[in-house]
Amino acid sequence: MQPSQRFHSFDEDFRDSYSRDRDRVIHCSSFRRLEYKTQVFLNHEGDYFRTRLTHSLEVSQIGRTLARMLGLNETLAEVIALSHDLGHTPFGHVGGDELDKLLKADGRALGFEHNFQSFRVLTKIEKRYKDFDGLNLTFATLEGVLKHSYPYKKTFLEGLDDRFDLDKHPSLEAMIVDHADEIAYTSHDIDDGVKYGLISFDDLLDNPLCKKVDQMVLDEGVGRGEKLYRHRFVAGLIKVLVEDFIENSKEGVNKYRQEIPISATLDATVPLPVGFSKEIGRGLKELKKVMYQKLYRHEKIIRKMYAGKQCIKGLYKAFTEDEGLLPSHQIELLELRPKQRVVADFIASMTDRYAMKTYHDLYGLTL
Repeated sequence: MQPSQRFHSFDEDFRDSYSRDRDRVIHCSSFRRLEYKTQVFLNHEGDYFRTRLTHSLEVSQIGRTLARMLGLNETLAEVIALSHDLGHTPFGHVGGDELDKLLKADGRALGFEHNFQSFRVLTKIEKRYKDFDGLNLTFATLEGVLKHSYPYKKTFLEGLDDRFDLDKHPSLEAMIVDHADEIAYTSHDIDDGVKYGLISFDDLLDNPLCKKVDQMVLDEGVGRGEKLYRHRFVAGLIKVLVEDFIENSKEGVNKYRQEIPISATLDATVPLPVGFSKEIGRGLKELKKVMYQKLYRHEKIIRKMYAGKQCIKGLYKAFTEDEGLLPSHQIELLELRPKQRVVADFIASMTDRYAMKTYHDLYGLTL
């Protein structure tokens, strides 16, 4: 009997397989912790900032829209979106980058990568069944999380190549979630950044994509100086990106369905069958460059992220030097996994505020 049949058969359940996956993800502790994990801005700085949780919900909403309009499975897109950031550390990408450096310096060649960590959360770290680890999710969901971004063939995934075939693209649903992620973080980072004065529309309106959105908002009768302008701009940006993606992906999706057997997937050397038009794709790429220079490298963000890195370093140093500082469950896991990996998993699971509190408890210092 398969694990998923332990309590019921498929015929007795009112949900399909991907709905079960979604429900298991939503009810797991790693999903709840996303509420207090940084997206770009430390969330204790203000209640308005997006967190990993709100970002995942926005990706899910956009992913479902794309899936529905392209005739794909909405629920599969939804669960991949809700799961794709479960492996993120506190303090955003800099936390994961720092943990990666620490592990590699400590002889753990595989280091740390958040997509792979999300996969590990779903298959190993979360514990909901007596006889096996993980949430017991479908192959399509796990593959969609594991292959969230291209290229898929990475050093730390070599042991999974036989099962997940890293030379193949994942499902169409997984491909659209990757783009839904891009749409979500680009639009909401502009929203957050402008609201808190870290970037202005003057920084953005030389970009052709932003000019297009700006004209849409002006045509609505909303001026650039009005408070409503920011909201209309962000909504307009999402609208332009979503509509372009749908229109530019219809042909590729239909061709994929006709040429690829239902049991097969597309070779990864073949370009993705979904994506933006050349014009919008180029504008989006240029926009992200501006955001990197003006927003993500802003002095206020750099300083907060530096503090986050010091927190990660201090926690890793303390827990690897003295295993007794770890909670009892992590100490038990030391019999099953290398110490450095147990420590990294524990740190990665922390929320920003819990990481800072633990740092303070260990060192008596406030970041």
